[in-house]
Order: sequence, then C-alpha cells, then structure tokens
Amino acid sequence: MFHAAAKVLFFLFQPSSLAVLLTALGVVLLRAGRRRAGSVSAAAGMAWLVGAGLLPFGNILIYPLEERFSVPSPAEGQAIAGIIMLGGFEDPWVSSGRGSLNVNEAAERLTESVRLAKRWPDAKVVFTGGWGGLLEGVGADGAVGAYLRDMGVMPERLILEGRSRNTFENAVFTRDLVAPQPGTVWLLVTSASHMPRAVGAFRQVGFDVLPFPVDFRTRDRGDMLRFFTSVPDGLKRCDLAVHEWLGLLMYWLTGRSNALYPAPVP
Repeated sequence: MFHAAAKVLFFLFQPSSLAVLLTALGVVLLRAGRRRAGSVSAAAGMAWLVGAGLLPFGNILIYPLEERFSVPSPAEGQAIAGIIMLGGFEDPWVSSGRGSLNVNEAAERLTESVRLAKRWPDAKVVFTGGWGGLLEGVGADGAVGAYLRDMGVMPERLILEGRSRNTFENAVFTRDLVAPQPGTVWLLVTSASHMPRAVGAFRQVGFDVLPFPVDFRTRDRGDMLRFFTSVPDGLKRCDLAVHEWLGLLMYWLTGRSNALYPAPVP
C-alpha cells in the first residue's frame, strides 16, 4: 500500500507533472467558459514549466542534499566488511530484453562500487534493488551480478537482492541477508542526493553504514545560480530534488527513517 501511494504522490507533486496538470486544468476551464480562471491556470502551468526548466530551482533544491554527507576517506588498511550498492542505476526492462546490463545516468553507483571492490578485495559486494514500478516487472539483479563477475568480482563475494521495491526495503532485506556484526564497517554507495533518505532508512532498521555518496549533479555552491540551457534538463533536476525532499518527509512520517533530515552523526 505504501509503495503504490508513494508512487502516485511523487507523480502528482513533481514539478513537471504539476505544470502539465495546471495547463490541462486551464484548458478544461476555458472550454467550460470560465475564461479568467482558465487563463490563470494555463498561464501558471506554462510559466512554471518554463521557469522550473530554465531557472536554477533544481540545483537550489538538490545542493543541500548532496552536501549533507561528504565522501569518506577510509584508510587503506581499514577493514571493510562489505560494499552495498543501491539499485536505481540499472534499467531492468531493457536489460531483460537485451540480455545485458543497461544503465542510466546514475551509473556511478555501479562504477564506484566496482572500484571500491578492487580496493578492498576481501569485502562482500552487495547489490540491492528490484522492480520499483507500480506494475509487475523484472529485476536486474541477475544482469548486475553477471556484470560484476565479468569485472573480476569473485562469485563468493557477491550478495544479490532483487526483491526490494524502495529504499526502506533495500535496508530491511540487506540487513537480513548480511546480518552485520557490531563494529564492522559497511560502505553504502548511492547517489549523493539520495544518501540522506538511504541513511535514515538503514539507521531505522538498526544497520549503521558508512555513507559513500556518488553521482553528484552539482559542482559547488555556484551551481545554485547557474541557469539551465534546456527546459527538459531543468525539469528533470527539479523532479529529482522534489522527489527526494518528499521522500524524506514521507519516510519520517511513516517511521521508515530515524530522522526527518538525517545528519552525518546520528
């Protein structure tokens, strides 16, 4: 129930959807003879579509999320029990049809995990991610596992979890699979903007991880004043940022995160 409700709410409240809904409402009102209300709604929808697409709203919203956790510098000799990469970088539908792993712009979750796996050759390598859509689909854990083996990660190091549909299930299922022992260090690899929600979920289920953010979308504070040159790019950045802020709120309200805005020190 939570999974379906979250998907619907995220769709309705993401900036691109709101712009389209406002514009569509304006058209309906105009056709119904309510010219003033229709004009205002349609104009607001179009203005938001262009404004959110070109103005740096997306960067303003996403920058604090990306700065919440810094990239750690574990000592070369430090024992790392495992490397946990969160799904979201893979395209399960295309991968299943093409017979090979297909990735999206969050692919740094995978590439950095491979690099970390080579740096700590004794650490377990965990992939957690299933089908996150509303309808039934296929997971990509098999394709991810095959890719990791091709990259030289030995099969006995791999732990693949393909049932989880969201970040909270990532945390629950991974904890149950690896049964982390007190004092062990597990790196959590996910996109920097997603890291606060991911850390909150893992802490909520009693799994204290060491955040290793990747896939940054902003360079520095100056990007908060940088305009976009493409409306689709700006809208996509806005949608991503709003998705994460809404996710933080929903996870906290439903007891799926240990804090509204998880901090580096719990």
